[in-house]
Amino acid sequence: MSQPKRKLRSSAWFGGDGKNAFMHRSWMKNQGLPDHVFDGRPVIGICNTWSELTPCNAHLRGIAEHVKRGVYEAGGFPLEFPVMSLGESNMRPTAMLFRNLASMDVEESIRSNPIDGVILLAGCDKTTPALLMGAASTNLPSIVVSGGPMLNGKFRGQDIGSGTHVWKFAEDVKAGRMAVSDFLSAEQGQSRSAGSCMTMGTASTMASMVEALGIGLPDNAAIPAVDARRGVLAHMAGRRIVELVNQDIKISDILTKTAFENAIRVNGAIGGSTNAVLHLIAIARRVGVELNLEDWDRLGRGVPTIVDLMPSGRFLMEDFYYAGGLSTVMAALDEAGLLHRDAVTVSGRTIGDIIENAPNYNEEVIRPLGNPLTKEGGIAVLRGNLAPSGAVIKPSAATPDLMQHRGKAVVFENIEHYYERVDDPELDIDADSVMVLKNCGPRGYPGMAEVGNMPLPAKLLMQGVSDMVRISDARMSGTAYGTVVLHVAPEAAAGGALALVRDGDIIELDVAGRRLELMVSDAELARRRAEWQPPEPPQGGYQSLYVERVTQADAGCDFDFLVGRRDAGIPRHSH
Repeated sequence: MSQPKRKLRSSAWFGGDGKNAFMHRSWMKNQGLPDHVFDGRPVIGICNTWSELTPCNAHLRGIAEHVKRGVYEAGGFPLEFPVMSLGESNMRPTAMLFRNLASMDVEESIRSNPIDGVILLAGCDKTTPALLMGAASTNLPSIVVSGGPMLNGKFRGQDIGSGTHVWKFAEDVKAGRMAVSDFLSAEQGQSRSAGSCMTMGTASTMASMVEALGIGLPDNAAIPAVDARRGVLAHMAGRRIVELVNQDIKISDILTKTAFENAIRVNGAIGGSTNAVLHLIAIARRVGVELNLEDWDRLGRGVPTIVDLMPSGRFLMEDFYYAGGLSTVMAALDEAGLLHRDAVTVSGRTIGDIIENAPNYNEEVIRPLGNPLTKEGGIAVLRGNLAPSGAVIKPSAATPDLMQHRGKAVVFENIEHYYERVDDPELDIDADSVMVLKNCGPRGYPGMAEVGNMPLPAKLLMQGVSDMVRISDARMSGTAYGTVVLHVAPEAAAGGALALVRDGDIIELDVAGRRLELMVSDAELARRRAEWQPPEPPQGGYQSLYVERVTQADAGCDFDFLVGRRDAGIPRHSH
């Protein structure tokens, strides 16, 4: 005897023979929909960040069609809807300014509509965390399908990485090692297919976090955007979301503390972006899991970086997929006892089941544990009088000789001051100096732009200097590299100690000791603080709301009023 079907959330819209159900069904039928799609089957929302202004996501309409086939095949009813798309490559002053806004769009679009489960189509850096934050607050069954990375960049016989080679080539131009015409010739070769950055930048990092968290299907991280297997994954996600709705498996059942602990360790193993720190903290707090910088530092210690990908290493995401992808990395972590094997996933299998006997097809790309790219690859969290609430550095992308360093500060009050000053031949700066950038944090930019990896002064580049210690309250692109201390909290615009640094102050960095110290007396800092004036806040509009309600970097830069789960519920009738 068959079990009766569970009454789904969408039935509050489409079920019954009353006036409201009539209206909901009737207007939907103007799209040519037959009666039987309103028979109580799961309604699956396909949350799409497709946009021609977001080139990394410009192919997601095609991905959505694969999802729909899977949903229909499993007996569901797919309905695609758009939400704000965050294009890292075009949006100014920074896409991060709008991550929280997009998450609100996602959350309220899900809550206000007849949706029982949702497929989240993401790709470019901020679209993944924005969609997960919004979905986490509604707590419906959810699966992320990433758009996938571009094919390897190619330029004059060499592989080039999106983002990573922009920074490298731009410095070569400044140093006189590369002609501007050659620099411009690399544009098309860097971005030669649909998809997101094919380095281990923030887009690929967050796609990897999706797989490590178990909120995406196996191989979500690495299948190239134009590989037919990306379409297969989307199709299977469409099938699986219907099963999750029928089984009432919610996002909170997947995004547990153990899932986040797995993701943090995976981030260290892949040499993932520092941006993942902000995003995972924000996502966790939306779903009701407490995650903080101490977790990142504790879990990152002892995790070697074994994925030899740009910007930390040599290869690109296409190579990573052919080598075995994230399952191979997680199997290595499991071998070292660094993984929660029992973490559940949207696939219906545990992480342990998925990674069992995962092969490694290329030990140059995914290196053995005994031959890592970097022995300590996890994000390091620094504290001291310059960053009492914390700052972060990515050891796998830094210069080992600079990880313990003492030097005089060369201070830039904001990004405009940096550009005015950095290439002045008279600037008092040498290779041992510490470059300090202020007022580029959550409130200060506003939105915490990716300007922390300040290009070095031209005169030092021409001397052959390739890296320096750089410190700021900003972020850094996941495609970037260098000995860069980021996310200093509290930020300068909030009155943090960073605001008080002056030219010539001595700063001490000790990554092994997790210390970041400004060698200035408390009395002198108190005197400077008495003179400090906060910057003028934006007047009106979204930026005003942002500056007023955004939390600091150590708390994920979410809005304080968005933290926590509110669940979807069933809203009141509209008529």
